[in-house]
This record gives sequence, structure tokens and C-alpha cells, in this order.
Amino acid sequence: MTMQVFFIVWRESIEALLVIGILNVWITHNAVASPGRYYLWGGVLAGLAAAVLLAVALVGFAESFTDDAQELLQTALVFVATALIVQMVFWMRLKGRNLKRQLEQGLEKSAESGQWWGVFVLALIAVAREGSETVVFLYGMLAAGPIADKYQLVMAAGAGLTLALLTYKLLQLGGKFLSWSLFFRLSESLLLLLACALFVTGVGQLVSLGFMPYGDPLWDLGWLLNDTGRLGGIIASLTGYRAAPDLVTVASWIVFWGGVFLLGQQVGKPHRRIAVTERKQV
Repeated sequence: MTMQVFFIVWRESIEALLVIGILNVWITHNAVASPGRYYLWGGVLAGLAAAVLLAVALVGFAESFTDDAQELLQTALVFVATALIVQMVFWMRLKGRNLKRQLEQGLEKSAESGQWWGVFVLALIAVAREGSETVVFLYGMLAAGPIADKYQLVMAAGAGLTLALLTYKLLQLGGKFLSWSLFFRLSESLLLLLACALFVTGVGQLVSLGFMPYGDPLWDLGWLLNDTGRLGGIIASLTGYRAAPDLVTVASWIVFWGGVFLLGQQVGKPHRRIAVTERKQV
């Protein structure tokens, strides 16, 4: 579980840092935009405050429920976290290519008008979006299987944030060590595996709640890699692997990866049309 927390905080923090970094670099290299820096960091603080308020509200809301209702809410949040991860992957695939240009165009408009609240809103949305997604992810993961010690959660989150800062600094050095495109391809794959793990866990909770049937294992690979062991447990928590899956678990794999494939086909269509148009123009 700590590995899931670590990875999510790491990836979400980098996305927020990417937006903040683009805004900060543009402001730094344009003297006329220097007043925007106060609005930028004000938006960052406001975004962090919004994420904290969401965490407090979510915990308070859940605690007001009965035990049975809490189990249903936690199961629902596991699926919400799964959907958010998949949405994040495909959103970055669609928007990542033009993100820098769009942000800089917004900054240019703010500089021309002298109205810097747009910078505040951009920073607020970036931090609040990633922060709120992290809150939902973490709550969904804890609902899927709480870690034994809250101290471990804090340490994993802190380690993820620290690595995000180091990764961002490394990426800022350019393609000499690690390019942005390679980073996003690798992290997208890991995120989708993690989303599959959450989806399988959510389906397992529906089975335990009696909403879906439980069946006998279709096969058993426990002799090769037991998902209750140390290594197998880590792989299971990050990918959805099960050594002895039943029919429902296998069906959940098919549904998840089938859905990802169909989404990938839909997201890829605009890029393929653009590529064809560019070739025709050449």
C-alpha cells in the first residue's frame, strides 16, 4: 500500500510542478510580468488549502455514515479513484502536447491587460486539481486496504513529494538524462497498472459485500509467485495480479483493459487525423 501512495503522490506532484514551472519560467523571463509572481504563488497556496479542505470534508462526511454505508462509500471511492487515474492518463495524452503553448498564451493576455488574476486561477486550478485527485486516490487506497501505520502513509507521501521535486529538476535539464515524452510514457503505463489494481480491489469488495458472486479459482500460480508474499504482494498492489483468480477477477481484467483499449483508440483519432493532414500539406 505504501508503494501505491508513494507513486501517486510522486506522479500527481510532477503534474502540478509542470504547470507551476511553465508559469514561473515565463514570468521570470519577462520583466513586465514580475507582478504576476505574487499571484502565481498565491494561487499555489490557495490550491493547497482547497485540497486540505477537501480531505477534511471527505473524512468528516465518511465518519457521519453507518458502518455499512461507510463500506459502500469506500468501495465507490475505489472506483472513483480508478476512473480519475485513467482520466488523468488520457487527459495528459490529449493536452500535454499543447499545454505549454496554451499556458503561455494565457500569460501573454494577462501581461497585456495588466490583470494577473488569470495567473492566480491557473495556479489554483493546477494545484487544487492534482491535490484533490491525490486526496481521492489516497482515500480510495486506504479504503482498499488500510496500511498498518499512519506514520508509513506520511513517510510514503513525503518520499513521493521529494522524488517529484528531484524528478522535475532532472527533467528540466532536458533530454540529456530523461525526456518529458519518455517520462510520461513510462509513468502512464505504471498508472494504468495501478488503476487496474484498484479496479480489481473494488470488484473484490463488491464480491465481499455480496453484490457479485464468488467462484472457485480458475488456476493457481501461487507456486510461481504468491500474491500474499512480499514480492508478490507488491506486484499485486501495483498491477492487480492475483495468483489464483476466479471468473469475476478475470472478467474484471478483461473489462478494465478492454475499456482502456477503446479509450486509447478514441483519444488517438485526433492525433492520427492531424498527422494525416500534416503529411498531405507536405
